[in-house]
Amino acid sequence: MQLLKGIPWKYAGRKLLLAIPLVLGVVTLIFVLLELAPGDASTKFLNPDFPPEVKQMVIEKYGLDRPAWYRYFLMMKNLAVLDFGRSITAERPVWDLVADALPNTVILSFVTLIVSYPLGILLGTWQAIRQNKPDDTAISVGSLLFYSMPSFWFAMMLQLFISYYLSNWVSGQIEAGTLPGFMNVFDFDVSGMYSNDLLIAMSMDDPWTWGQILSDPLGAWNERFPWWLERNLSMLHHLILPGIAMGIASSAGAARYMRSSLLEVIRQDYIRTARAKGLPERVVILKHAMRNALLPIITLFGLSIPYLFSGSVLVEVVFAWPGMGRLIIDSIFAQDTPTIVACFFVSTLLVVTGNLISDISYAVVDPRIRYD
Repeated sequence: MQLLKGIPWKYAGRKLLLAIPLVLGVVTLIFVLLELAPGDASTKFLNPDFPPEVKQMVIEKYGLDRPAWYRYFLMMKNLAVLDFGRSITAERPVWDLVADALPNTVILSFVTLIVSYPLGILLGTWQAIRQNKPDDTAISVGSLLFYSMPSFWFAMMLQLFISYYLSNWVSGQIEAGTLPGFMNVFDFDVSGMYSNDLLIAMSMDDPWTWGQILSDPLGAWNERFPWWLERNLSMLHHLILPGIAMGIASSAGAARYMRSSLLEVIRQDYIRTARAKGLPERVVILKHAMRNALLPIITLFGLSIPYLFSGSVLVEVVFAWPGMGRLIIDSIFAQDTPTIVACFFVSTLLVVTGNLISDISYAVVDPRIRYD
């Protein structure tokens, strides 16, 4: 309850209201850019050999023969009730496509966040404590290297060196008997979200029904638990390489910010006073210095939420991860306007949410900050 009292609720409400024109502006800009692009969706997914009447039927079905201003106002009208219509290429409601892809991107981004920021804060703190020592220099060089490295290139290098060379070497050693069989965990998968055998089993398997769960919950759990466990273990195995590809750059950036912030804080007068009182160095760093040094990291954390959404686009394409990144790329190539608008609508909401989380976290971490 004490934590909730520190949240600036009025400020959060104002930010949410100001987000409305921002979202509308982004959606309008995306629509204009798509209208200026040559061609339309019918030329992207229809076979050139199709009869002209088939193409005309598709154009009329999706209103592509209507003026741009009419389609724009129709889109904004549907947006008011969060209805983006049907995908032109997938022939499914757009929200169904987003609902399928967004959780997968959230999973990948969540794994990246819980790995990258604790690691980055730990490395940055260690660097600040060991300033100008050889380990500080080594970590700084490594952080700069990984931070400046394109994520898609790093992802392909992980595929090459870890999934290909390391996996083949481990497999050969297991067959030769020099390594135990459990070392096959290093045989990383580089494509998709589940193994091919599991995908086939999932397509043939009957899902749980509420009738089964309510009539015999223990029996349903015992029957389905092995399948549920296998599915999630397969997903975690497929998450390792894309998580590393996205997490290393984020942790490198967090380490650089944490180092510079903590070095600035530990030179303040109140830190010298704490040391003069005879407090242990561990207490001085963790209790007094870290609280203020984390403020820039909170900003970075909030801004990294939309960054992970956009940065995952190329990584998801490299690893064939079925998330929002692949959905955006496929929709752009097909000029599927409803799907593209929905994807950028979600992306804009993530940007607003990330900034709002940063501002609120400021007030929670440092009670001196007020927005009212």
